[in-house]
Amino acid sequence: MALGTIPVHRTTTPRPRPPEDQLGFGKVFTDHMLTIEWTARDGWQDAKIVPYGPLALDPAASALHYGQMMFEGMKAFRGADGKVQLWRLMRHCQRMHDGAPRLCLPALPPEDMAEAVRALVKVDEDWVPSAPDSALYIRPTLVATEAFLGVRPAERVLFFIILSPVGAYYGAGALTPVKIFVERELTRAAPGGLGAVKAAANYAASLQAAVRAKKDGYAQVLWLDGVRHETLEEVGTMNLFVCIGDELVTPPLSDSILSGVTRDCVLTVAREWGLKVSERPLSISEVIAAHAAGNLAEVFGTGTAAVVSPVGELAVDGQRLVINDGKVGALSLRLYDEITGVQRGTRPDRHGWLTAL
Repeated sequence: MALGTIPVHRTTTPRPRPPEDQLGFGKVFTDHMLTIEWTARDGWQDAKIVPYGPLALDPAASALHYGQMMFEGMKAFRGADGKVQLWRLMRHCQRMHDGAPRLCLPALPPEDMAEAVRALVKVDEDWVPSAPDSALYIRPTLVATEAFLGVRPAERVLFFIILSPVGAYYGAGALTPVKIFVERELTRAAPGGLGAVKAAANYAASLQAAVRAKKDGYAQVLWLDGVRHETLEEVGTMNLFVCIGDELVTPPLSDSILSGVTRDCVLTVAREWGLKVSERPLSISEVIAAHAAGNLAEVFGTGTAAVVSPVGELAVDGQRLVINDGKVGALSLRLYDEITGVQRGTRPDRHGWLTAL
């Protein structure tokens, strides 16, 4: 399908804008949102940009009862030249397109989704911040809206996009090493489940462990496999990287690990730098042994929100594994500087990762 000209209904009550150094993450939203309806009979229709506001959902909407919903997350940046560019736009749109069938949701063609994202960001372009560590976070979402009680795919779905100007994901700021609790009991995602797509249910499944970890002073949890609770999978809501000696290791993609866009950036850049990079299974026992031998150089998470999030300490089985004296590692810093430099336009975009607005 082709969206054509998307009508814009502008707000008559613009929202106040907080200072850029007080944005936080995901707490402030722009003036407008984009919506597109889908029905099994007519397909995608009625794309429009409207003032940001509540959605009207029937109490029997399928998503409210059976969790048939998913989302994507991407960013737009204001470069050093003042121009706005979108980061890995088509990769994000393709990922949502590829993930939707797992939830029996209609997949908006990637080209149309990209067109919708650009249209909305253009309308609220003035909201894109320029402060260091800031960006415009873009949240496309699919929600099953058909009103019925019964377990089957919904025949009416809403696609919408909202925008949020954001600062650093962790309040302490970018590249502040965090303490992580290794979760040995609860499971985020199991083989054959939904872990490889951005289903809302994945995040609900992670909350109890995260809340418990935060009460004990940890920023997030490190998730292990859902069968033996031994093999590393993700850290918080991010992909995981571990430096053991001169080897940079990340778990291989599977049906319980999300194909992270920032993960792909890190792998691409690290290989270009000539580093020894491995996508292989990695057990928590190997990590503990590497720490004991003095070979655990760095641990960090990667994701759209935080880009690179260094881990300064792992709590596992009553042990505290302090990593690199709790300081930011040289590779974490180098990767962060490279990726954010490309995002800001201060370093060359050799891979075409930026899309002009």
